[in-house]
Amino acid sequence: MNPSIKQLRAFVAVAQSASLAEASERIHLSQPAISIALRKLEETVGGALFSRVTRQLSLTPEGEAFLPVAVRLLNDWSEAFEDLEERFSKQRGKVTVAALPTLAAGLLPGIITSFHARYPRINLSLHDVLAEQVSQLVREGRADLGLSVAPHDTEELAFEPVLVDRYVAVCPSGHPLLEQPSVRWAQLAGHPFIGINRLSSSRQDIDRIMAEVGAPLDILCDASQIATVGRMVAAGLGISVLPRLSFRQIATDGIDYRPLTTPDVERPLGIVMRHRHPLSAAAAALRDMIREPTLDSSS
Repeated sequence: MNPSIKQLRAFVAVAQSASLAEASERIHLSQPAISIALRKLEETVGGALFSRVTRQLSLTPEGEAFLPVAVRLLNDWSEAFEDLEERFSKQRGKVTVAALPTLAAGLLPGIITSFHARYPRINLSLHDVLAEQVSQLVREGRADLGLSVAPHDTEELAFEPVLVDRYVAVCPSGHPLLEQPSVRWAQLAGHPFIGINRLSSSRQDIDRIMAEVGAPLDILCDASQIATVGRMVAAGLGISVLPRLSFRQIATDGIDYRPLTTPDVERPLGIVMRHRHPLSAAAAALRDMIREPTLDSSS
């Protein structure tokens, strides 16, 4: 049987004060209760911790050796509950988020600013990765939350939509496609095309849609970063297709976009979480902030 916290507190209080009366006031226990706690503690450890040969209580050699250990145990106990209380009150903690680059740059900065202002002692870690990596990080517990398209793995992962994005044709200024209020997907064929990473969820959508409309793209080159695609389009090397949300990252002189139609393709984006794995208080607070109507993807 292990000593109780009550017994340890009684032992430390008496050892430091050498008086039952003073210890009683210090830890708000009656003297009989302290005497019982000390007796049970000594029974548990198998020997006397105090010498009772005089009217004043003094520690035995074993009691002297145990005192710093008992103090450390009590401090560890208090710190553990203080830490737990701070985590529940969101005064301390860490949240790791895995997000598509589009969302990491287009949605999260404003949310993180508000979150940090509200919970300044919670550390945030962000991985801006492709959709499959978002799912993997959340599935393996290396990220508390994901921000992505709906995952393929619906057995282990849950998806909660928070906004709808759409695809746009991105063109250099003066391009004939910009003379129209919108662009049909089939009209992309025949123009030099700057592609985004072939492993990205956006590129997989683009290739699928172009196959459905029967209009192959004239791909000049592929780039891994959205910013690189934007610079190449602005330089007049070709056109591209990007999620409308990502255009905010590359908007500059010499480049513009038009909505893509026929078909009209919606791209739901949202929160990815693990089934049957509750979030920490800090992660739940961030999830709730993401749920708030912070961004209108149609603007």
